[in-house]
Amino acid sequence: MIAIDRMNLGSPPTGFFFAQTGQGPDGAWTVVADSTASSGRAIEQTSTDRTSYRFPLAIHDSMSAADVDIELRFKAVAGKIDQAGGIALRIEDVGNYYVARANALEDNVRFYRVVNGKREQLDGTDLKVTANEWHSLGVTAEGNRFTVSYDGKLLFSLIDKTFTEAGDVGLWTKADSVTRFDQISIKPLPATGN
Repeated sequence: MIAIDRMNLGSPPTGFFFAQTGQGPDGAWTVVADSTASSGRAIEQTSTDRTSYRFPLAIHDSMSAADVDIELRFKAVAGKIDQAGGIALRIEDVGNYYVARANALEDNVRFYRVVNGKREQLDGTDLKVTANEWHSLGVTAEGNRFTVSYDGKLLFSLIDKTFTEAGDVGLWTKADSVTRFDQISIKPLPATGN
């Protein structure tokens, strides 16, 4: 579990570096007070730039894995273009990775691969994603199989062979999404060999 409670309010979250896919200015990541967060603090992407094809990333700087189980809580706070929060995994660089994300404006959860900066949806489901409430989002990567869960329920599972090597793990948002993240758990899994 990432120790958000030990991070300094008003500062960028420690243990992360920051990047971006797409156009527009960089995202702005900071630790904020939130009485509804588990430790009273959350990591928030605060930039409200409305560039549509803009995906700010906060990448954990000490985790690289291919087979991994990641779970977190997110809260979509604001955004006119989008209100999205997600988990990026097997990040090779800012243009190549997978992402599982939920969107409170679109009421859906999607799984994408990003190849050379271009996003392609691989799977997804429509469901209610309420803004200004905490929800859990999880993704498990085992070999070529990816399983996505939301609020403790398995949503879908899929197979893809685009990125098979170990890569970084990060937090992800889109466009002007002001999104908070809490209870971030990253667990490497034994390699499956497929």
